[in-house]
Amino acid sequence: MSATSITLTPYLLVQQQAHAGATGECSVLLSQIALAAKMIAHELSRAGLGHNLGATGEVNVQGEATQKLDVLANEAFREAFTELVSEEMEEPTRILGNERQDKYVIFVDPLDGSVNIDVDVTSGSIFSVHRRPPGSGEELSRALQLPGYCQIAAGYALYGPCTMLVYTAGNGIHGFTLDPEIREFLLSHEHIRIPAQGSIYSVNEGRRAAWLPPTRSYIDYLQQHDKASSRPYTARYVGSLVADFHRTLLKGEIFLYPADTNNKNGELRLMYEAAPLALIVEAAGGRASSGTQRILDIGPTSLHPRVPLLIGSPEDVARAESFYCEARA
Repeated sequence: MSATSITLTPYLLVQQQAHAGATGECSVLLSQIALAAKMIAHELSRAGLGHNLGATGEVNVQGEATQKLDVLANEAFREAFTELVSEEMEEPTRILGNERQDKYVIFVDPLDGSVNIDVDVTSGSIFSVHRRPPGSGEELSRALQLPGYCQIAAGYALYGPCTMLVYTAGNGIHGFTLDPEIREFLLSHEHIRIPAQGSIYSVNEGRRAAWLPPTRSYIDYLQQHDKASSRPYTARYVGSLVADFHRTLLKGEIFLYPADTNNKNGELRLMYEAAPLALIVEAAGGRASSGTQRILDIGPTSLHPRVPLLIGSPEDVARAESFYCEARA
């Protein structure tokens, strides 16, 4: 789709006016997310020149090596919001000296795929907007442990050959591309719909030895030759969740990050990765599952739980689920 002259802020205002009772607060949040994405895109464009590549030598709350750009991206979102729940931090953070309790709270994976930036591979930021429970006060972390269907909005920024912002706020999926000359996001993909079935699968086959039987059986099925069902499928795997998901959304396919013998509860973060992307794909007509349960129905027991993820075209995900359901029968 070609870009139009419609920029993000006016588009958000038009969408806001179409919803009775809208206060505009969510539109302001999405504008702030766009600002953070611009800041991160700028840092990434000069990362190799600014000595910001590589690890910091520290470990984050997830037990992973923190990259220098993870820190920069997290700070960009902290500067944009008074209150933030980040994959990089154990508890929600509030800007010191600000006692205001906003209506919404932002969950964010500041920089997905940061370990790939050293080799110039596409990365991204994933975000979701949650309504702040009334009277939550200091118990915010406990009050925010709600199923994914309670999200108000979700989206991601993609940092690649171009910078894109894709979001849903209950009125479809819309994509904006950053014009580097005017530094504005222009509407480029309106009302994105995922194809019902694709011809591509995306999974890390380097983990095949640890796969559970349903995963192995499903991938074997996709690799078999059967003209009637358009098999075999083609394999595509970037290793950056946002990049793989963006291709899945636009082209129609299935992305899998399944549980295995080493990670029996899965490895992706429910609140920062799986649930936001599930909200997006369902708004586009797709499907997201743990293999046996709809992702948006999963109620977290903390701010940092992990889940398996099967996401993409509805017919492909439903077929994959059938392998997991048969294994449980």
